[in-house]
Amino acid sequence: MLDRQHIRDRFKKPRILVVGDVMLDRYWFGEVSRISPEAPVPVVLVNKSEERPGGAANVARGVSALGANCILLSVTGNDEAGSRLQELLQEEGVQTKLYRDAQVDTTVKLRVIGRQQQLLRIDFETHPSHEILLAKLTEFSNLLDNIDLVILSDYGKGGLKHIETMISQCNQRHIPVLVDPKGEDYYRYRGATLLTPNRSEFKQVAGSWKDDRELAIKAQELKDKLSLSALLVTRSEEGMTLYQNNEVFHEPTRAQEVYDVSGAGDTVIATLGVAMAAGYSLKDAVKLANLAAGVVVGKLGTAVVNTDELCHVIPN
Repeated sequence: MLDRQHIRDRFKKPRILVVGDVMLDRYWFGEVSRISPEAPVPVVLVNKSEERPGGAANVARGVSALGANCILLSVTGNDEAGSRLQELLQEEGVQTKLYRDAQVDTTVKLRVIGRQQQLLRIDFETHPSHEILLAKLTEFSNLLDNIDLVILSDYGKGGLKHIETMISQCNQRHIPVLVDPKGEDYYRYRGATLLTPNRSEFKQVAGSWKDDRELAIKAQELKDKLSLSALLVTRSEEGMTLYQNNEVFHEPTRAQEVYDVSGAGDTVIATLGVAMAAGYSLKDAVKLANLAAGVVVGKLGTAVVNTDELCHVIPN
């Protein structure tokens, strides 16, 4: 039984370092009443805009929303979007260590929303320079002295070029390290404590499967090949399945209205990290992450779940 007050108290203690690719999510909301005479596309009359931290920055704000102490280490451009991202994060209680690279633009994802539906997304991005990534690696090493757990959030934007070294340094200091992966080269994540691919990401590296038994075989093979302590495959409407030491633990999705799945993976790894650092077992951490994911998919855009919302959905 997960005790609500116990969770509130214990979630305040962890010191978590989040490292990865950050971005600024911008939303333009408007009304759609006609089709453009210039092309067969809807015309959106914008009447509201919002800005939210995205990518690893959304993981960090998720950690902070759950009450834990969070430091975010990343790279942005030396531009307006980078300044705005830092400002938003500080408002949400995240301690930022953002290296400003004048040679790149801060990654921005602009979404145009009409009638509660995403109509268009426009991305702006460039990869950070080698020199600033080395400086970030030095800072990473220095920060580990006062950290209970590390989350590496890979969005494939180049900010985790030295991820193998980061994982190795965590292992040398016996600090758990969780990785949200991207792409096909999973050998970069070798030695991590826990990897959290979603269903499509896992299929990309392991191939398709016919049933849960075949999925379990592929998951255990990948876990062993990468020397992971555990592997968590998030499976959308099928819930999430944890593989560790030839043991399979499945947590089904709880019925809810799905509004927007963007950022759900961020919420999963943030909740896992806080719960594990607070001393909960991996299975209990998965249960809490599954509950948190069920809350966040009912929100629009990159959102987070706070401790009160999480405790509210814990079964009696």
